[in-house]
Amino acid sequence: MTSKRKNLNPHADHSSQLYFPLWIYDHIKGGEDVDIKDVTEEENKITKKMIIVALWCIQLKPNDRPSMNRVVEMLEGDIEDLEIPPKPILFPEDETLTEDQTINSS
Repeated sequence: MTSKRKNLNPHADHSSQLYFPLWIYDHIKGGEDVDIKDVTEEENKITKKMIIVALWCIQLKPNDRPSMNRVVEMLEGDIEDLEIPPKPILFPEDETLTEDQTINSS
């Protein structure tokens, strides 16, 4: 809904653009605004807040997902108080691979 594009884009130039949560995560993490035409600055902030909350809600591990009370708090609070969640992963194997790479690179 945010970018008017489908969740999976088989014609993407880069693999990070293939899965929408990874694509939007990279934009938000990089400090980029979501490019939506004809919106006010306030609407842009609300959209960014909703994206950050949504990224928290799709975390693979249930313990990493916020409770509904916490979701409401995040949506009612200031965007400056929100933390960017960990990068979304597609499969549990991706997380294991990332952890292994971190351990091996130390």
